[in-house]
Amino acid sequence: MSKSSARIPVKVVAAVVATGLLSFCGVIVETAMNISFPKLMSEFGVTTNVVQWMTSIYLLIVAIIVPLSALLKRAFRTKPLFLTAVIFFIIGTFIDALAPTFPILLLGRLIQGIGTGISLPLMFNIIMEQVPRQRIGLMMGFGNLITGIAPAIGPTFGGIIVSSLGWRWIFYTLLPFLLASLLLGSWGIRQRSAIVQQHFDIISCLLIAIMFTGLVYGFSNLAVLPLLSWQVSGALLTGAIAMGLLSWRSLIITTPILDLRLFSNHRFSGHVLIFFLTQMCSLGFAFLLPNYIQLVNHNTALLAGLVVMPAGFCGALFAPIGGRLLDTYGPKKPILSGAMLMTISILIFTICSPAMSNLAIMIVYMFYMAGMGALMGTVMTSALASLPQDKQTQGNAILNTLQQFAGSMGTSIVAMIVAKGQISVGKTTVATALGTQHAFMLLLAFVILILGLIIRFVPRRLH
Repeated sequence: MSKSSARIPVKVVAAVVATGLLSFCGVIVETAMNISFPKLMSEFGVTTNVVQWMTSIYLLIVAIIVPLSALLKRAFRTKPLFLTAVIFFIIGTFIDALAPTFPILLLGRLIQGIGTGISLPLMFNIIMEQVPRQRIGLMMGFGNLITGIAPAIGPTFGGIIVSSLGWRWIFYTLLPFLLASLLLGSWGIRQRSAIVQQHFDIISCLLIAIMFTGLVYGFSNLAVLPLLSWQVSGALLTGAIAMGLLSWRSLIITTPILDLRLFSNHRFSGHVLIFFLTQMCSLGFAFLLPNYIQLVNHNTALLAGLVVMPAGFCGALFAPIGGRLLDTYGPKKPILSGAMLMTISILIFTICSPAMSNLAIMIVYMFYMAGMGALMGTVMTSALASLPQDKQTQGNAILNTLQQFAGSMGTSIVAMIVAKGQISVGKTTVATALGTQHAFMLLLAFVILILGLIIRFVPRRLH
């Protein structure tokens, strides 16, 4: 194929940057606001369990909206969908910046979640639909680079803004990025796929809402409440029942919201499991390391953010490198190489976590995030390439939906393990180090499973 036919149009690049910037804003406000929780608890008079809903309600709404993305993309034009997402996010941002009470603050986060849920799958849909096949890996990596920078700078950015200007300025500083996203998307987003009238299955929508409400609520309480309580086991059971009913309904209706029949494709299923476990590990790390640096090494939240920041940049920078390697060598080499870096890093953390200096944490975490960055976008590309063209939008919806749930699940499980360690040992420093080591053992088991799945399911070449 000629170089001209493989060139990526400028408007497609603008569309990817526009949708990526919106996802960037969603991630950075989530990570930056975690630093402000003590301020919010003091200002609004709420407890730790209540303030955590700043994150939980956002993830919950995103998880409910994302499954509808395939239906929305078929039923509506891409540009109006994107503009709707940006407008929702801007409204939510203004509400949060001006919120007089905590419930109003949660309302703003809910509205932002609607915007992110609509926009999150758009970037990957645009890439798979409009980028030349031999450049898809590179653009997936570029898109992940834009989004991946956010968790790298989020905690440090949040610490600086909260300490110098106040937590409300976290939202005000998003507005230039949102405006840039709006302008680029208005100019660059084009319509490629035909619009098809869709049947809106209200029963499936209700089941999705019940499923994710139960699962997210249950997992968010796992670290602070007994397993055999209504808030944990009752919520998880409700979510599981809704999941079973949704699966059954998806298999018997003609046009399901989430086409679970795609899991009969074993290669796609294997990729989805790799993606899910990797996301669990990464969000588990994002919880464990800042807490370890503060509670075991006795440093400030700002220093904790600075220690993990270089690793975030490594993850973002290695995303396009992994994509370029995919375009050149196929998916297996970059995915397997990334998983090996992750495995070695987690093994070092597991062995050394009872006593690690901040410098050691920073260096080893950089290797972990480099491997994860090379792996994540490449796994998504390879997963979607294993499906027929007309099923890739549905596959993208499944991947993005599971990404939200994996984040909530990974954070909650490692938080529970650390909490159990803190209960079993009297001294806080020793207890946190012990609980963190046990959590790393679980993540090590996950990443070994990931290696096996890569060997079994990831092909040498895209099909």
